[in-house]
Amino acid sequence: MTIPLNIHHDGHPLVHPAIADLIEANPLAWVTSHTGEASIATPLPLVGDYDSEGRLTALIGHFALANRQVAALRADPRALILFSGPQAYISPKHVANRSWAPTWNYSVARFDCRIVFDPESNDAALRRLTDKMEAMCGDGWTVDEVGSPRYEVMKTHIIAFRAEILACDATFKLGQDERDGDFETIIAGLEYPQLVTWMKCARGQQPRTNGE
Repeated sequence: MTIPLNIHHDGHPLVHPAIADLIEANPLAWVTSHTGEASIATPLPLVGDYDSEGRLTALIGHFALANRQVAALRADPRALILFSGPQAYISPKHVANRSWAPTWNYSVARFDCRIVFDPESNDAALRRLTDKMEAMCGDGWTVDEVGSPRYEVMKTHIIAFRAEILACDATFKLGQDERDGDFETIIAGLEYPQLVTWMKCARGQQPRTNGE
């Protein structure tokens, strides 16, 4: 599978698998919204929610209940959620050509969403997030190890939400337009293995897995 430079989805999204891979591998996102004339944003780890056909339809997360963005989103539930993946400056040294203009390679996704709060799902949201992250980089820890009554108290200080995806834009600037020789020289000199993997995938040179 190759990855196009720009991807856009309107309405009910049939989200491109590369976008789902991006958020699965890089779950920390900026949740941005407005309160009056001011912007407000919170960095939060989010988990993708998928339909029966494996298509990304929503993002699941939780706020600290004391976060002032909760009140702002109750008043206006629209939010822009921003994810960023591997990125790096590409210097002429990577091409071994001093006349080659430098550039920046990156992968980002922007989701226009409607936030639906669901305090009854606090426990489920915490378990989904910790189970996902423990599978990626932990040792199987579960929230039950916090113990009672501490865990029950902790749950009262958060509020779970479902961010329903209304539209999505993504940009994967990963060297798709570089000449073959330049591309091979660039990836040979880059010291960012995750970015190299994404660059190869964008040109169809190798498959990706969600954990990369």
